[in-house]
Amino acid sequence: MKHGLEKVGLDSMIVSSPAQLKATDAVVLPGVGNFSEGSRHLGRLKEAILELVREGIPVLGICLGMQLFFQESEEGKGRGLALFQGKNVRLPDSVKVPHMGWNTLRIIKQNDILEGIEDGSYVYFVHSLYPVPIDRDIISAETTYGVAFASAVAKQNIYGTQFHPEKSGELGLRILRNFVKIVRR
Repeated sequence: MKHGLEKVGLDSMIVSSPAQLKATDAVVLPGVGNFSEGSRHLGRLKEAILELVREGIPVLGICLGMQLFFQESEEGKGRGLALFQGKNVRLPDSVKVPHMGWNTLRIIKQNDILEGIEDGSYVYFVHSLYPVPIDRDIISAETTYGVAFASAVAKQNIYGTQFHPEKSGELGLRILRNFVKIVRR
């Protein structure tokens, strides 16, 4: 993820302390791993991230990073950031899990992060769970894989993708460039 952000012009660093976070213009929560571990690793950064959100700093969650925007997950114990109400649930048994590969976006609501992204565009997924937001107004795009699920969310300064833009070719780079534009406003 760090390489993808740098490729589109963002200086990025991996932070491990609240003090490092305070000096940032944006936060990206990357997306590999399990909810319980991700929640545990947020630990002492959680309050600092929530403060940045309240201050209007742009935040992008990718895959697990987006799932951590929600309160809980069927994957295990731990509490997310609770930026959005809802929880993460497992993909249905009727499909091969994890969902790994290219799939399409159905644009529900255009926003700054999806600027220039067309309905039906292909993006790359690697996940076994997906978020179920209580407030459906935050859903920017859906994807169908055994079930229609929120594949992109947005509200104010918070953006999330269940897919991996950094693995989604030129279209994914466009999404990351859109995030750069949001950060530089």
